[in-house]
Amino acid sequence: MIKEALSNLHITALNEMQNAALNADTKRDLILLSPTGSGKTLGFLLPVIQSLQKDIRLVQVLILVPSRELALQIEQVFKAMATGFKVNCCYGGHSTKVEKNNLSQPPAVLIGTPGRIAFHLREESFSADALHTLVLDEFDKSLEFGFQDDMSIIIRQLPNLQRRILTSATKMSDIPAFTGIQKAVELNYLGNQNNAPDIVLKTIKTEARYKLDTLFALICKIGNHATLVFCNHREAADHISNLLWNRGIEHGLYHGGMEQEDRERALIKFRNGSHRLLVTTDLASRGLDIPEIGYIIHYQLPVTEQAFIHRNGRTARMHAKGTAYLILADDELPAYLKQEPEREQLLENISLPEATPWATLYIAAGKKDKINKIDIVGLLLKKGDVSKEDVGRVEVLDKASYVAINRFKINELLQRIKNEKIKNKRVKIELSK
Repeated sequence: MIKEALSNLHITALNEMQNAALNADTKRDLILLSPTGSGKTLGFLLPVIQSLQKDIRLVQVLILVPSRELALQIEQVFKAMATGFKVNCCYGGHSTKVEKNNLSQPPAVLIGTPGRIAFHLREESFSADALHTLVLDEFDKSLEFGFQDDMSIIIRQLPNLQRRILTSATKMSDIPAFTGIQKAVELNYLGNQNNAPDIVLKTIKTEARYKLDTLFALICKIGNHATLVFCNHREAADHISNLLWNRGIEHGLYHGGMEQEDRERALIKFRNGSHRLLVTTDLASRGLDIPEIGYIIHYQLPVTEQAFIHRNGRTARMHAKGTAYLILADDELPAYLKQEPEREQLLENISLPEATPWATLYIAAGKKDKINKIDIVGLLLKKGDVSKEDVGRVEVLDKASYVAINRFKINELLQRIKNEKIKNKRVKIELSK
C-alpha cells in the first residue's frame, strides 16, 4: 500500500525523517520533531495507512490539529494517496449537521480541531471503540492556541488506544501527562542540516516613518513572485493592506479576525496565482496549504525566535531555496539574531509589479450541489470558448467553486456563460471579489 500511495503522490523517494518514522517500532508511541516544511505530514500518514484494516467499519485513526486549514491540507494529502479508505474533516465554522451526516458512515480516518472533535464525542456522533491510533499534529501550536483542555477531554474518551504519534516543529521540555505518551520513540530532526531550510536572510535599514515606503519599494523590487508579508497584529495587517491597495499593489489579506469565507478566498487566490502577495499574521506561519513561497518579508519582527523560524519555514520547503527580508527601523534587531544579516539595497527607480496572468472566477455551487471539476471545465471550454491553457487551478468547495482564468479573457468569458447552466441548474457566476 505504501508503494502505491507514494506513486499516487508522484513521490519517488522519502527523506531521512520520513523513512525513520515509517520504520519506527509500531508498538511504541512516536514523537516526531522536525522543522516546518520538512514533510511531517507524510511522516505520520505513512505509518497511519499501514495500521488501517479494511474489515473495520468504525473510526480507526484520529488526527487532532490546531487549525481548520491544516485539517483540510492533511485530508487533501490523504485523499491523493488513494488508499480506498474513507477520510473526513471536522472543524469550527463548518456545518455540524453536515459533519454528523458524514460521520453516520464512519471514516477510517477522522481529522479535526480539538473543539469540534470534543463536540462530536459529546454528541456521540461517532464511536471511539475501534480507535487505535491518535495523532497530535503540530502539538506545540495546539497548546499555544489553548486547546489543552479539549485535547485532554478527548484523549480520556479513547479507551482502546494502542499508539500515539505526536509531531512538533519545536522541542518541548516536557510532554504533558494528559497525552498518555510514555516511553516513546523520539525522532529529533530539528538540528538536521539535511532538513534545514535553505534560507538567505537579508536586512533593509530604514527609519520608522519610512517603513511603509520601504515595504512598497521592496515589493516592487521582488516583483511578481509568491511573497508573504508578516505583521505581528491583525490591526497592523489591516492597516498595511489598505495602504498597499491605495498604492496600487494587488494582494490578499489573511488573519484570524476575518470571516472564514474571506480567509478561504484569500488563500484560494494566492494558491491559484491571482495574487502573488499575502499580508498576514503568524496565523499563516504553519499548517497552510499554500504554494512554494519564494520570499518572506518581516514587516514587524516576532518576539520569539521560534515564531521567526516558523515564519521563515513557509519558504525553502522540501529542498527549495528562499529569501527572508527583515525591515529594520532604528534598533529593532532582536536578541535571537546574534548578528545583523547582510543588507539589501533597494532600487531608486521603482515600478509596480505587473498584474498576474490569472483572475478568479466564482461559481455559487459546489460538492453539495453534485458539481465537480469536470463539470466546471466542460462548461468553460464548450460554452465559454476558452482553451485549456486559459483555465488554471480549479477548487470545488462544499457550496462554492473557484477557477483561475486568464485575466485578459475573463470578462469575455463571463459574457458568454452568464445565462448558462451547470447540471441543468442556473447558478451565479461572477468575478471573485
